[in-house]
Amino acid sequence: MPNFEPDFEKLLALAIAIANQAHAGQLDKAGKPYISHPLTLMSQMDRIESKIVAVLHDAVEDSALTIADLVQQGFPEFITDAIAAITKLDGESYDDYVVRVKSNAIARKVKIADLTHNMDISRIPHPTEKDFQRLEKYKKVLQELTSN
Repeated sequence: MPNFEPDFEKLLALAIAIANQAHAGQLDKAGKPYISHPLTLMSQMDRIESKIVAVLHDAVEDSALTIADLVQQGFPEFITDAIAAITKLDGESYDDYVVRVKSNAIARKVKIADLTHNMDISRIPHPTEKDFQRLEKYKKVLQELTSN
């Protein structure tokens, strides 16, 4: 019987290439290439499936890439479901978004790492009041995601 298990190593390489393209020219709040953020999250994940979701976690939200594009590229449904769960929809309240993220184990794990990385205020050379307000919001969301 043939093995139809996806080649996750190839999918991870593809995910990195897609993320590089999706975030080309984008800068983070510190003015550094944005791609370093998803790559950092990817490196923190312990399973290859989570690494794929981590590196693509902002690609759909921040570019023209769609979930359908990822399906067409051969990513399995459980991975595209996790990416869809972590992608904030236009017009969606943040509370509804958090509930959706929390409903998917991989998305939840990646979002916790995302928030933790985003809460590292030392990444911003001259933090403003707005940065500290965002930090407080992230703390509340992190608490929600880490509670049952």
